[in-house]
Amino acid sequence: MIGTEPIRLRPRRIRLVCWVSAAVLVVLFAVIATTLTGPTGNGYGTFQRGDQFAMIGLGILFALGALLFTRPRVDADARGVRVRNIIGSYELPWEVVRGVRFDRGAPWAALELYDDDLMPVVALQAADKQLAVDGVRALRRLHEAHLTALAEG
Repeated sequence: MIGTEPIRLRPRRIRLVCWVSAAVLVVLFAVIATTLTGPTGNGYGTFQRGDQFAMIGLGILFALGALLFTRPRVDADARGVRVRNIIGSYELPWEVVRGVRFDRGAPWAALELYDDDLMPVVALQAADKQLAVDGVRALRRLHEAHLTALAEG
């Protein structure tokens, strides 16, 4: 049946920005670490090798924090939709989904549930323009196919 093929959607622009930012953070903190030598400036201590390693470690931690924003993903098929956001994920059958929304001015799409909840879908971001529009249309086709199958059977 057309429109029931499984789909996997991920944001593009934010992933590119995050990977570049992570690399810049690691390089920046490594450069800062190499300049940490000699006295601290007020004569009470000096920077040691441990301080340099700590700065590199901080750069790696900040880079990993930036890479958290590459986590969003949506997987959907005829049975339901699985959404993984920056923090947290959930799996919903199509029976609980009323519709797929992408309001004008919204940063990302959302699933409207029958209990009047809105579940954010961070993987479909307005910054991705046509990719996000195509993703919302694909989710709507799967949802419509499920509703049609329920009405027929």
